[in-house]
Amino acid sequence: MRKTTRVLALTVVGALLLAACGVDDDAVDAPDEENGVEEPTEDEPEAPDDEEVTDELDLAGTSVSVFGAPTSVEEAAMNAVIQEYFNEPTGANAQYEGSDSFEEQIQIRIEGGNPPDIALFPQPGAVIEQAELGNAVALEDLGFDISELEAIFGEYLLSLGEYEGKHYGIPTNVNYKSMVWYNVPVFEAEGYETPDTWDELIALSEQMVADGYTPFVIGTGSDAATGWPATDWMEDIMLRTVDPEVYDAWVAGELPFDSPEVRNAAEIFAEIAFNEDFIVGSTANIPDLDFRDAPDALFVDDGALMHRQASFVTSFFPEGTELGVDVDWFPFPEIEAGQQGALIAGELAAVFADREEVREFIRIYTGQEAQCAGGGYVDPDSGEAIQRISPNIEVGPECYADDIVAQSAGEIVAALEAGTARFDASDLMPPAVGSGSFWDGMNEWMRGDDLDEVLPRIDAAWPS
Repeated sequence: MRKTTRVLALTVVGALLLAACGVDDDAVDAPDEENGVEEPTEDEPEAPDDEEVTDELDLAGTSVSVFGAPTSVEEAAMNAVIQEYFNEPTGANAQYEGSDSFEEQIQIRIEGGNPPDIALFPQPGAVIEQAELGNAVALEDLGFDISELEAIFGEYLLSLGEYEGKHYGIPTNVNYKSMVWYNVPVFEAEGYETPDTWDELIALSEQMVADGYTPFVIGTGSDAATGWPATDWMEDIMLRTVDPEVYDAWVAGELPFDSPEVRNAAEIFAEIAFNEDFIVGSTANIPDLDFRDAPDALFVDDGALMHRQASFVTSFFPEGTELGVDVDWFPFPEIEAGQQGALIAGELAAVFADREEVREFIRIYTGQEAQCAGGGYVDPDSGEAIQRISPNIEVGPECYADDIVAQSAGEIVAALEAGTARFDASDLMPPAVGSGSFWDGMNEWMRGDDLDEVLPRIDAAWPS
């Protein structure tokens, strides 16, 4: 992948995302580069830009707690951005804390009466749940203009945190999930071509086995979140076997798991996951292989040649990996002719405390400058680039540290424009299902439970 690819992919991000979100160019003023919101119209009072605000704002002695799932290099990057763009200019003390067991720990903190000021939820369904319970504070009540936010983040992404006419989540990160990574040297040595269709993928896998290779590595272990990578497979398959509206019905609980459509997706997934010639280890051991360790198989002898995982997986590649040379990717292949889809995910920030410093943190951290810095962060010890794609359309190609991020951002925007992008289904579903019975059901199925038992059990967890 050449640098020119990166530039071309992202120079169109702003324009395409505006078009995808149905924003009229004539009705929206150009976004202000400093603060990440619209310029005011003539009828509105002029808002100060970031530089003016931070010069005058004194938040010394205040603190902001932020809690989310990203750890390791991402956690370090987020705290570095927070320090430079929020703490130093305002005098406040904000700190991000990441946890591999975020989904479990955030519930414990909230139920114990000790929520963070801000939580970064990978599951929009959990944001809606907190809104229903009256725990989260609406963006409108915090003083944000939703029309301005929609011009910056898009109507679709803002809608994911909407409940009863108000909005409770603001996007802080997006990622592209419909990716299959592959071992470049072996593909080139054997003359393998990347497949465009599912039938071609299966035929390629069979050829790899005949040549003495293992086609896939699948690992769904993730501490308290074990199982989510398997749900991603199901979601990518659903997007390529049913219309987007049917996918939406599945997310809403209107299409049961125990339906022909979802059962078909599971059976297609089983063509790989339950064929032990096709995978590293055994099907029963898939939940025991940590998703962070699974990519290692792409880089060792007697490992695997392909791995389906999101754009952020490069954070777990061995140090010194050269993208495009050691490993590259192709889009998750088409299954039913004409059915296209892009699976996306990310974070929505939900606010649990209405204080000035919390409001200012949200405004600054989601603004263009901080988001650009996050996209371009490189770990000073390992030299590893951060794999965070900003949902802020003002974040241009110069902000990203490598071509994979740039290309992924372009895929997201193109799918949003076409109306085929859909957020991770398990993340949109109520937590009892999305991060509960769906994850658990995938684990139970891999470990030997019959699909006829698993699918009805997932449905049974759906809130009445």
